[in-house]
Amino acid sequence: MASLECQFCGAPVTIAEPIGREAQCESCGRDLRCCRNCRHYDPRYNNACTETMADPVVEKDRRNFCEYFYFNRQPYRPAAMTAGREAEARKKLEQMFGRKPGMDRAADARKKLDDLFRKPPLPEDPET
Repeated sequence: MASLECQFCGAPVTIAEPIGREAQCESCGRDLRCCRNCRHYDPRYNNACTETMADPVVEKDRRNFCEYFYFNRQPYRPAAMTAGREAEARKKLEQMFGRKPGMDRAADARKKLDDLFRKPPLPEDPET
């Protein structure tokens, strides 16, 4: 039997199944019975859930009443392991759509907004 690990911090879960709704990780204090710790959790899917019959859950890292919850048996994977893939994919998308890698998206968006709503200069009064 695979040992259960908190998907927030990687600490072993010492609570026996079924995991109660009020259960928290002894290491990080996060809720254990939440989407992030469920075997159906997958951010690539609609509602980040592979279970098509599950009701939508807004806060994936908080306890909920989902009746399809089943604790994830996969080993803990720190966010840093997936961050590299996400950064590489974002870089490729930005190159595909003409953005330079590393371009400040907020500054670029602000400039476009300012350009869109810039008032035209007032015409000079010919009578003065």
